[in-house]
Amino acid sequence: MNKDSKIIITGASGLLGQNTILLLREMGYNHIVAIDKHHSNLAILKDLNPDVKIIECDLAEKGSWMNEFEGADVLLQLHAQITSLYLNEFERNNITATENVLDSAKKYHVPYIVHISSSVVISVANDYYTNTKKTQEKLVEDSGIPYCSLRPTLMFGWFDKKHLGWLSRFMKKTPVFPIPGNGKYLRQPLYARDMARVIISAMEMQPKCETYNIIGKEEIDYIDIIKCIKKVKGYRTVILCIPFWMFKSLMKFYALFSSHPPFTAQQLDALVAGDYFKGDPWWDIFNVESTPFDKAIEETFGHSKYSDIVLKP
Repeated sequence: MNKDSKIIITGASGLLGQNTILLLREMGYNHIVAIDKHHSNLAILKDLNPDVKIIECDLAEKGSWMNEFEGADVLLQLHAQITSLYLNEFERNNITATENVLDSAKKYHVPYIVHISSSVVISVANDYYTNTKKTQEKLVEDSGIPYCSLRPTLMFGWFDKKHLGWLSRFMKKTPVFPIPGNGKYLRQPLYARDMARVIISAMEMQPKCETYNIIGKEEIDYIDIIKCIKKVKGYRTVILCIPFWMFKSLMKFYALFSSHPPFTAQQLDALVAGDYFKGDPWWDIFNVESTPFDKAIEETFGHSKYSDIVLKP
């Protein structure tokens, strides 16, 4: 790979796409084609990266966007439906869109794919996201194109509209922050900027048809993550543990009034499922230094420019 290589990025305006493109540009890559369907988030991407070519389209619909793959040196496949109440949205964005993207990559002989899968494919969870991500990963494996699949765990960082970003904003607005049960649910959070470094390293190294579990290096309970955010932000919010059944009922009630809830009842079940992910030593494999959790939280919520930018649902 050289700095003039043509890099196609699908799902470019999401949390991981925004962080990856910033890092690519910092490293001198100058031929990036960013593809996504989210108008508002693409506007943020364009504002931060005016030299990047932006393609606004729905990957689940065939169209002229497919011609952008001509002459591409690598595909970074980041698109995914992560949260929704409806199975058809997961199928459309994780399966149909991926079939179209892979058809385009094969048509124009794109030589390599870095595919972003998810740690949920090796979890005990059984939900729409998990099942469609398993199918998506299999589509890449069967495509015949050399690839590297990366399975990150829960990510956080700049531009986070869900996960820790949403938790921080919720904590700011409420005097009491509810925690399901005792909150002692093991998490292995991954800093999105570290994940972006892994993606770029995989793009440059191009391991052939390999899959890696990219798990946060530090293990931390959910309740301790909340306490860390509270400390960094200086909030005075009271953290209150409530019965699991009550918390789940509140999530279901909230979903009645929101088509894009940041935390669904299915995700709550996944939170307490008891998963422990055994990761690969990505810091050695890809020569990427792991950012300590406390430092990553400080960077996430303390950066003068990026901390206040929140993507739209």
